[in-house]
Amino acid sequence: MQRLFSENPLLLLFCVAALGYLVGNFKFKGNSLGVSAVLFVGLLFGAVYDNVSAPDILFQLGLVFFVYSIGLSSGAAFFKSIKKNGVRDVLFVIIMLTFSAIIAYLLAMFFGFTASDIVGIYSGSTTNTTALAGVIELINTRFTGDEMLNLTETSVIAYSYTYPMGVLGGMIGIILMEKFFRINYKEEKKLLRNKYPTEEDLVSTTIQISNADISGMQLRDLAREQNWNVVFGRIMDNAFDVSLPSWNTKLQTGNQIMAIGTEEEVQKVIDFLGQKMEFNISFDRKDYDVRRIFVSNPDLVGRSISSLNLHQKYDAVITRIRRGDTDMLAKPSTILELGDRIRFVARRKDLGPLSDYFGDSYFNSSKVNLFTFGLGIAIGLALGMIEFTLPGNINFKLGYAGGPLIVGLVLGALYRTGPIVWVLPYSVNVTLRQIGLILLLAVIGIKSGASFAGSFNFEIGLKLFLGGTFLSLATAIFALIIGFKMFKIPFSVLTGFVSNQPAILDFALERSGNNLPMIGYTLVFPIAAVIKIVYAQVLFVILL
Repeated sequence: MQRLFSENPLLLLFCVAALGYLVGNFKFKGNSLGVSAVLFVGLLFGAVYDNVSAPDILFQLGLVFFVYSIGLSSGAAFFKSIKKNGVRDVLFVIIMLTFSAIIAYLLAMFFGFTASDIVGIYSGSTTNTTALAGVIELINTRFTGDEMLNLTETSVIAYSYTYPMGVLGGMIGIILMEKFFRINYKEEKKLLRNKYPTEEDLVSTTIQISNADISGMQLRDLAREQNWNVVFGRIMDNAFDVSLPSWNTKLQTGNQIMAIGTEEEVQKVIDFLGQKMEFNISFDRKDYDVRRIFVSNPDLVGRSISSLNLHQKYDAVITRIRRGDTDMLAKPSTILELGDRIRFVARRKDLGPLSDYFGDSYFNSSKVNLFTFGLGIAIGLALGMIEFTLPGNINFKLGYAGGPLIVGLVLGALYRTGPIVWVLPYSVNVTLRQIGLILLLAVIGIKSGASFAGSFNFEIGLKLFLGGTFLSLATAIFALIIGFKMFKIPFSVLTGFVSNQPAILDFALERSGNNLPMIGYTLVFPIAAVIKIVYAQVLFVILL
């Protein structure tokens, strides 16, 4: 087996990926490691089998796929949140990472860690390979010969011992604090749905209008005055004729109108207009029908529903959009993406033309545009290669993680540039993200496991491991407490802030059951990547 894995690194990689994914699906008291189990299985294989390795190019490929797809899917939410909470979020990240650096410094002072030890512990416990690479590059410029080799080796060994706990520490911190604060993720998601793009539990209800005070008023004026967050479908007038309302529609007592939205929002409309009807006028499909179709026409991607001017071309109204597993209310400002499955009500004769207009091709909505995908990653990699110099002769690069992530965020927010569509279909994005995550976790596990076993010394290893464990747990717990209580950051978003490694992010996504941790992750990652690189080099210089 040893020889087989040594001569066939791809076989080793996919054995680790398959077994890790299997282990990650096992639940203990309702908890599971998920895809992050690939990392720990890789550690086991790397420790057990000597001289096995996985190609570095696969780690780089996995990392690039993961961060770029995350950036594309979260770009719009990232810039929206930065615009709204930018000062708060940046200040919190700086405080969180400064605390982590201070703890690392205190560990060195009180427990006798060397400068190279502490930067390895700091980089490993924060799972930041680029921070370690920056310090190694600094060592290479300042030292030569055996001294350079010794400092580099001790940094890497400390990193190898502490990296696994850097992952586990974040997970343990999330579990402890969610129990301490008694977090109810479902309730939190409900409270945040107007601030963040979360899944909505939508209902449709027919309402009998009995409020005489609104008779003759336009639907537009009522919706604006009452701040209704609903979409209106069919309307039945007093002559029992069914049609589709527009914002110019004037409501009359006795009309029946269908409202679509969350249960709470629909109830507000019922309380104001009249009473709920048991019979739903959506059952009347004599002239109007309902259909779900895929958005596969690239010309519509990145455009808002209101910009389509559907009412000028068709007698139709979009009521809901399903993106992945998420149902969303079709608001005028909602931006369409490839792979969206839209639900609309329309005259029967308009159903065919509408399908042609939106594309309605599952095949075309599931393809990767290799030109835009490759171009976006190439721009990201080029950005990652640029070297920045800070005061104190501290140099850093954004690298394979920072460059593609930042470019992905920008392009994801743009959606398109002229005829070029940057965003990926939802299903494609999820697939590439999963492939990237599995590749990078498997490679990291195999390489760290081999280094761990090769440099094993119980006394030194235990000291490094405990130092990294304390730093990782202290940072995660401090960040969750300060962020939740002082900065009032929602806990679901906060778990993304402390997810300094993709495995922790995947764990946080599974715990919360929504996409809010991903928003936190994309907010913190670009800023944190730069700060960690700088702080690692500052620690090395101060402690040398």
